[in-house]
Amino acid sequence: MSTVVAVGAQWGDEGKGKIVDWLGPQADLVARFQGGNNAGHTLVVDGETTVLHVVPSGILHDGSVNLIGPGVVVDPGVLLGELKKLEDRGILRDPSRIRVSGRAHVILPWHTALDGAREKKAGDGKIGTTGRGIGPCYEDKVARRGVRVADLRQPEELRVKLESIAEQKNIELTKIHNVDPINVDVLYEQCIEWGRQLDQYIDHTGRIIDRSLRAGKNVLFEGAQGTFLDIDHGTYPFVTSSNCVAGAVCTGSGIGPTRVDRVIGITKAYTTRVGSGPFPTELEDETGEELRRAGAEFGATTGRPRRCGWLDAVLLREAVTVNGLTDLAINKLDILSGFDELKICTAYDIDGKVTEYFPMTLGEAERAIPIYETMPGWNEDLTKLTSLEQFPANARRYIERIEALAEIPAAVLSVGPGREETIILRELFS
Repeated sequence: MSTVVAVGAQWGDEGKGKIVDWLGPQADLVARFQGGNNAGHTLVVDGETTVLHVVPSGILHDGSVNLIGPGVVVDPGVLLGELKKLEDRGILRDPSRIRVSGRAHVILPWHTALDGAREKKAGDGKIGTTGRGIGPCYEDKVARRGVRVADLRQPEELRVKLESIAEQKNIELTKIHNVDPINVDVLYEQCIEWGRQLDQYIDHTGRIIDRSLRAGKNVLFEGAQGTFLDIDHGTYPFVTSSNCVAGAVCTGSGIGPTRVDRVIGITKAYTTRVGSGPFPTELEDETGEELRRAGAEFGATTGRPRRCGWLDAVLLREAVTVNGLTDLAINKLDILSGFDELKICTAYDIDGKVTEYFPMTLGEAERAIPIYETMPGWNEDLTKLTSLEQFPANARRYIERIEALAEIPAAVLSVGPGREETIILRELFS
């Protein structure tokens, strides 16, 4: 029995889906533990691209059962749409391979309506959300007025709950944001239909994990977003609405911390960010544009162009600390081929003081000036490499420098988007 947690070490979009897909054959269970369809995990297998938003990234492997834990917020329409596409492609032939926690909260139409209306009203001060209703849904969860997946199978109780919530939601929609109210009768019928279609997938996912661990099976936990979008540890308020760090695997899936064996932090070989908020190493010049073009840096969920910059080792060290990372997966090394020189941020200058630690306040993060270490680049194509020994010397030095700055080893290197373009340096499941 072995457990591995895969989390993003930056602001999301690090390529977690690819790493989870690669590790999938070794896992009996793959479990999502937070976030919602604001995540977009892109898998490329034999030239065919699959983009997942709710379904865990282990689904392409026939041997794994994929769990959506209670820490996830679920848009039933999006989930059912994903499942239908997977069924049509012959990937999901057995419904028992997808289990959805009855305790997961449901994203309802008023959540998406409020998300969009609030961002529009905020103007230049907007957070930059995906508009998928994630934040408002978590808000209702914490306020103890949410609807959970299991409620969709309880018609009488569901009706009472929807009518109670609708009064407050429609006041905000109509009186504050001047948008149309949600028709409760229509919503109720939709929820009942969702419950009927989801019935075969709903289960107690925490018990499934417990039984599997007791039986000596391997479990892979898949996070969404990234460390610095975490509601507590990220660049607040420009963050998501859930905990993205490794500690959230316990609350978001239903296991105790003593059952976590390894935590792999996934990082790009450079840094990107979507949405608003501080980004010390952002390159608003031709180099940044070149990284965006070469790396196809556009959001899998929204299509928005990602902000790009050099690798930030200050950020990475903080991710090691808050997640308890044991290993790194370094993605998109191939994108750096062709740069004459590369830079790594090793410290910040904040108000004339040098620090190697990520600052506590938003203002300090916004004023942080990166202090760079320059390294020689390489021109060789990395996409056909199959071992570390084949890497050009400068690329090996770059990897070694990342390991030294993070103070943990790399276990996985990615040299292309395809599943086969992956190099394993250390086995994660023991």
